Amino acid sequence: MGKKSSQKKFAAMLDSDDTDSMSSSTSSMRFDRMTENGLDEVQVDKDVLLDQWLDALYEKRGSTREKALASIIEAFNSSLHYEFVEAKFATLLQQCLNSIKKGSAKEAALASHAIGLLALAVGPGERALEILEESLSPISDALRVRPETSKILSLLQCLAVITFVGGEDPEQTEKSMHIMWQVAHPKLGANVATSKPSPAVIAMMVSSWSFLLTTMNSWALNPKSWQESISYFSTLLDKNDRALRMAAGEALALIFEIGSLDKFCGEAKDSSDPTIDEGKDSRKLMYLHGLRTKVLGQVRGLSAEAGGKGSAKKDLNSQRNTFRDILDFLENGSTPETLMKIGGDPLSTSSWTQYIQLNFLKHFLGGGFVKHMQENQFLHDVFDFIPKKKLLSGAEQRMSGSEKRMYRSPNSALNKARTQLLNKQRTLAQGKNSGHFAFDE
Repeated sequence: MGKKSSQKKFAAMLDSDDTDSMSSSTSSMRFDRMTENGLDEVQVDKDVLLDQWLDALYEKRGSTREKALASIIEAFNSSLHYEFVEAKFATLLQQCLNSIKKGSAKEAALASHAIGLLALAVGPGERALEILEESLSPISDALRVRPETSKILSLLQCLAVITFVGGEDPEQTEKSMHIMWQVAHPKLGANVATSKPSPAVIAMMVSSWSFLLTTMNSWALNPKSWQESISYFSTLLDKNDRALRMAAGEALALIFEIGSLDKFCGEAKDSSDPTIDEGKDSRKLMYLHGLRTKVLGQVRGLSAEAGGKGSAKKDLNSQRNTFRDILDFLENGSTPETLMKIGGDPLSTSSWTQYIQLNFLKHFLGGGFVKHMQENQFLHDVFDFIPKKKLLSGAEQRMSGSEKRMYRSPNSALNKARTQLLNKQRTLAQGKNSGHFAFDE
């Protein structure tokens, strides 16, 4: 009875408008409880709050669930919460999936984001694979019914992140990429009409698709899956939305960096007559050359655009800079180099693959990006980023005993997954060394 009573009181607090006083009271409670093991006490108290927010996901009132999900997201932005994840992983996943299936657009969007954060917290391995397998159908079904834009954007980001972390083979990744592709290219039955996706939705689809393409080796791609994709992205370069044009331009740059362009272009019609193979190859080369010439002209124009296209003029310089980088890459093979500081430590990228991965995760994590880059071992491995020892030691001090076991043990799922990730990255690097394709004018 006592537990149920406290759950009801906490749900009532969530559902009230007095969230400031609730935050203040829980904050003061945390600091009042600090002892010589003060940091551990704070961490324990955060996990208690997470338990209460998780309980609130069972409440009937949608607004209560929405506030609980928002609080869970905020908590995962500020810490990885290894102990909570270890104990309540499956419960949180299932409640978030219920919110995607039955909740409002806002609730589903929040739940999608929470699932993505959960995948990043667990890192690659069995649990990340479970997240992907359990979430794939609900996300696909939710996208198929054409929900509100905010929900679509969150679902696409969630699908991208959970596949990036949990996808263990090319077939799994391509399956998610196909689900994304159908958002902009729905298969319609007879007498079925649907509204066109907005530029924001198409831009997110392209960005999410590109994010997953960064994990694929060209030889692993199904040659029948992505024919005409270069041509499609080329048409997007002529659209009026700047964000859409930039997403399409980066996707094209990535495709040319990966190589195997014939897998992304339409092929001449198949024929069973082997005597015309030479003519077929010749036509394909001519088609590729024509498509390259067209893309190069579009990129050159966008890199020097004077304005007029798109409503947000403040983004014009960003577009110019992006397409200048793409133009330099297509003409000279120069990849974009970026450098940023994470808590004083340099984080750099030197390829379109890394650039797209960094920007996507930075956008997804938002205010939690720096914290995750400092403490998330999976992201350290992805970007070959090593924070200063003082930051690592500080994070270690905040770890409980079970967290340290997860983090340090060579037999832990996290470290086994890290080995799998490094092996995958080495394979990708070997395949991409010969992937550059420079344009001929």
